[in-house]
Amino acid sequence: MFGFLVQRLLATIPVLGMVAVFVFLMLRLTPGDPAAVLAGDNGTPEQVAQIRETLGLNEPLLVQLGIWVGNLLQGDFGQSYFFKKDVAELILLRVEPTLALATTTLIITILVAVPIGVIAAYKHGTWIDRSVMAFSVAGFSVPVFVLGYILIYLFAMEIDLFPVQGYKPIAEGFWPFLHRLILPSITLSVIYIALIARITRASVLEVLGEDYIRTAYAKGLTPNKVLLKHALRNAAVPIVTVIGIGIALLIGGVVVTESVYNIPGLGRLTVDAVLGRDYPTIQAIIIVFSFVYVMINLLVDLSYSLLDPRIRY
Repeated sequence: MFGFLVQRLLATIPVLGMVAVFVFLMLRLTPGDPAAVLAGDNGTPEQVAQIRETLGLNEPLLVQLGIWVGNLLQGDFGQSYFFKKDVAELILLRVEPTLALATTTLIITILVAVPIGVIAAYKHGTWIDRSVMAFSVAGFSVPVFVLGYILIYLFAMEIDLFPVQGYKPIAEGFWPFLHRLILPSITLSVIYIALIARITRASVLEVLGEDYIRTAYAKGLTPNKVLLKHALRNAAVPIVTVIGIGIALLIGGVVVTESVYNIPGLGRLTVDAVLGRDYPTIQAIIIVFSFVYVMINLLVDLSYSLLDPRIRY
């Protein structure tokens, strides 16, 4: 296990290195000039040239890459062009809302998706099964931002049950913190509930056809024990895999959801940085997201040996 862990951690280094170089080159080669954005609509060519000189954008591309990689290896993400702050400081200020939103969404997703997937498999072919499958199709079909505006209209404007937008840090009280997270978390969780419920149904349904399930019923075990102790446990590997994929996909969903609900997290920071052509901030956020993605995949791989004793590393 230890050797596998070390091997996987070492494998993350070239992956993150390739991501860093790709993001750097992609930003530099796409149209748009941060200096022109900072100078504004009324900026003169001389002002734009001066800003480019100050930011080091006049240096050859390889020189810029070497400077940035050298600073990155020292833990320095650079200074934001747009916010005029250290990028590391910006990320630390914005990480709490994103982490809170992702955690709440994940909790809602697992608590809803896994049970309804198991029930749909157990009630295969009934109206319950068809209802779950219809919800899965609808959950995939409705874009996150459309669902967000629908929920805002229904529960924030018509019923006035939740705030329309905004975020409260947990330091200001748990209920205000949670109250403003419920609606965006539900918005973001729908597509992942649909995905995980569908996979859970398929995995459990496959397991329910095995001989040991019929043996468990023959021994007189109740349906609840058969489903939880035998079926769900043996179907857990693909379910955990898709949950891990869902966590990684939350990165894209967070960007949209934070923009709709005006939550000052990393997703909203990404949008602002892209609009402002803020190279250091965009690069740092993508590297952080990539690192999180790699770590989640590592945790999923390690969980396999706990779920299935036959798997050894």
